[in-house]
Amino acid sequence: MHVNGQPCRTIWFDAAQDCVKVIDQTRLPHHFEIAALRTLDDACHAIVSMQIRGAPLIGVTAAFGVALALREGADELDAVCARLLKTRPTAVNLRWALDRVRSHLEPLAFAARAEAALALAQTLAEEDALACSAIGDHGLQLLKEIWTAKRVANPAAPCLNVLTHCNAGWLATVDWGTALAPLYKAHAHGIPLHVWVDETRPRNQGAFLTAWELQQEGIPHTVIVDNAGGHLMQHGEVDLCIVGSDRTTAAGDVCNKIGTYLKALAAHDNGIPFFVALPVSTIDFSLQDGVREIPIEQRHGSEVSHMQGLNTEGVLSRVQVMASHSAVNNYGFDVTPARLVTALITEHGVFGADAVSLQTLRAQLGR
Repeated sequence: MHVNGQPCRTIWFDAAQDCVKVIDQTRLPHHFEIAALRTLDDACHAIVSMQIRGAPLIGVTAAFGVALALREGADELDAVCARLLKTRPTAVNLRWALDRVRSHLEPLAFAARAEAALALAQTLAEEDALACSAIGDHGLQLLKEIWTAKRVANPAAPCLNVLTHCNAGWLATVDWGTALAPLYKAHAHGIPLHVWVDETRPRNQGAFLTAWELQQEGIPHTVIVDNAGGHLMQHGEVDLCIVGSDRTTAAGDVCNKIGTYLKALAAHDNGIPFFVALPVSTIDFSLQDGVREIPIEQRHGSEVSHMQGLNTEGVLSRVQVMASHSAVNNYGFDVTPARLVTALITEHGVFGADAVSLQTLRAQLGR
């Protein structure tokens, strides 16, 4: 995708400086800055501090983290992977990527592992970009159908109104994104879009990141408070919802950023399609019941009690927004039951959010 008109990815290996480069997402949208990762500590910090975030990007960053650790001379592959695995508990792509790295490196001699790990991390990055592009292609077909139907019902309809939650764009992946990939493809194909962007408290990934992405690509959008979506749906201002996923069960339950479940309930009540876009690496075929089995990350209360933004002097700063000494609960994710999901958009096609459809997908994958 693009930053100020120039192609850019979220993560890459800079051979000239012999380090991994990432966009520091904690500085967006006010400052575009690149951070250098040179050690395992740097990679773990980038994930924990949310310099990088989004399930697919977390997995790729972890793969680069293994490579950095081996280049430092680490000789305990299991210990390295275990440390990275602890950085974020909910996104299953983290475990998927580390399992793939471990199985690839274990048969190799120690002296060959560092180079092989770096090559594999770069391969995973390329695969993620291709997968997200394919998600965009499959999602584009759905958007074409919905737009065609809307124009038949109302030839004067000015655009397709889409609601999304959190950030599942290219900043959450290596390139293209998951939920936003179909929107980028639709925009390129001339479908007029308007995107309702949930602010996504408490970290405001929608207001900070999704809105910034859409602005960079020239897609009309409006930032709304998290609780406005249902109102817009009741008044016919939303044609479809599309979100990403941090973990999806074999039965089709979807774990995504906190607040997703409420949007799905509102969409169901108003007869609005609710799509989830995700790479197959986000599907955890070992789980059936998302509410009972998916671990939900609880993050520090300061994310709720404080907010970051530009002050009147134009300096990025943090302010306290609630009374001191009140208890804070900060669940990072919730689970949307499969019955509320219209379809799952993957790089292998569109599937129903149910056990039978996902078993068909699993068989295609040969797992």
